[in-house]
Amino acid sequence: MFDALTDRLSSVFDRLSGKGVLSEKDVDEALREVRVALLEADVALPVVRDFIAKAKEAATGEAVIRSVRPADQVVKITYDGLVEMLGGEGEAQGLNLSLNPPTVIMMAGLQGSGKTTTAGKLALKLAKDRKKVLLASLDTRRPAAMEQLATLATLAGVDSLPIVAGQAAPDIARRALQSARLQGYDVVILDTAGRTTLDEAMMSEAAEIAKIANPSETLLVADALTGQDAVRTAKAFHERLPLTGLVLTRADGDGRGGAALSMRAVTGLPIKFLGVSEKIDGLEVFDAARVAGRILGQGDVVALVEKASQELDVAKAEAMAKRLAKGQFDLDMMAEQLQQMKRMGGMEGLMGMLPGVQKIKKQIAEANINDKMVDRQAAIIGSMTKLERRKPDILAASRKRRIAAGAGVDVAEVNRLLKQHRQMADAFKMMSKGGGKGFAQMAQMLGGMGGPGGGDRLKTLGGGKMPMPSEKEIEEMAAKLQGDGGFKLPGLGGGGGLPPGFNPFKK
Repeated sequence: MFDALTDRLSSVFDRLSGKGVLSEKDVDEALREVRVALLEADVALPVVRDFIAKAKEAATGEAVIRSVRPADQVVKITYDGLVEMLGGEGEAQGLNLSLNPPTVIMMAGLQGSGKTTTAGKLALKLAKDRKKVLLASLDTRRPAAMEQLATLATLAGVDSLPIVAGQAAPDIARRALQSARLQGYDVVILDTAGRTTLDEAMMSEAAEIAKIANPSETLLVADALTGQDAVRTAKAFHERLPLTGLVLTRADGDGRGGAALSMRAVTGLPIKFLGVSEKIDGLEVFDAARVAGRILGQGDVVALVEKASQELDVAKAEAMAKRLAKGQFDLDMMAEQLQQMKRMGGMEGLMGMLPGVQKIKKQIAEANINDKMVDRQAAIIGSMTKLERRKPDILAASRKRRIAAGAGVDVAEVNRLLKQHRQMADAFKMMSKGGGKGFAQMAQMLGGMGGPGGGDRLKTLGGGKMPMPSEKEIEEMAAKLQGDGGFKLPGLGGGGGLPPGFNPFKK
């Protein structure tokens, strides 16, 4: 998401970074470029006008910090403007869960927007927070809609309301509420019917259900790929329903992101979640500051750490760290790393969370580094015997031909993988010769995300499987990624520093 906007803004800031002092003309030209970039990203014109007016005032006002290079100041002003446009600084907008369960969450939206799938994803997210969830389908029109929700409930590990043929949507809502109260559910999610277009019958039914259920949350599910149509849909629903928030689906397929940038400003409603994949766990809490950081090419190290804490198997990671400390690194371990990468969103997902990767995007593309490459490497290792994975030195030409045929690749790709493994194994051996010091941090990151004392923290992620690193630790990790490792922030002239008070990792 936002790829086109990120590319355009990065080029603007790159041009500014070469100038020591910016004139008013330079600022005007830069803001004009930002304006064009936002319009090309399909951001609503009134929103763009307001953004540019505020940015120009900030760029020429008393708030300008004289000790900071002007180019960095423009980055800071753009960042602040994006955060405000997306919903403002502070904690991400969570769900308003009632103190007296069951909490009722009503899902609304047009047909095909992803309502039913989002209901299943939301149920899984709440179940991970140890909530007892009941899913109820009120969609009596779309064929197999109720069966689809029941299947999603099974995938999410939650209950679904039994289907009673011929029952009207308002009656199903009453039955769902009664079942939730009698059986002690914490949350009941009502998946309402949609239409291909806005019409009075759909709106009337949704309004009646809202009156019956009195939901704590009424979430509008909108397809990000429809751009400004999604914004118009949100406005129309908000006029008839007491909406409390928005969920943008297919955000991973929206390279422009104009709907997300316009939605909050036009409707006044917070974006609460982003649908980022078709998988049942592909739902992210929306955070304005972190999304603004991604747009400016700063990545999202917080999301990366959270993803790691949820997906990494701590016991396996600790065992791997111990073996690496001894300089051991076979192809089984390499295969496990590839699997972990896929669980965390694949190569493209991880790259999107790393700061400064936008700057080397072209080189990554030219090197053909992508998820297909990872899949091919996994297939090559999977075509080997257990002995070959443990002792790759025995791989003669005949064995390589057999492996290549089994994986459906050329022998050259097998050789390339073996060379990559050899380089990694040599690096780990060199690190182990230093007394294992290089692995102390690795063991902490893989095994405990913070090392000694981590168990004393109250805040945990991933169902308590791994301690949440402190803000200081997150910033230290971010500093390493942005420092000598080669990742630099756009518009900062490679200096690695940020304007005072500019911290995209701080909520």
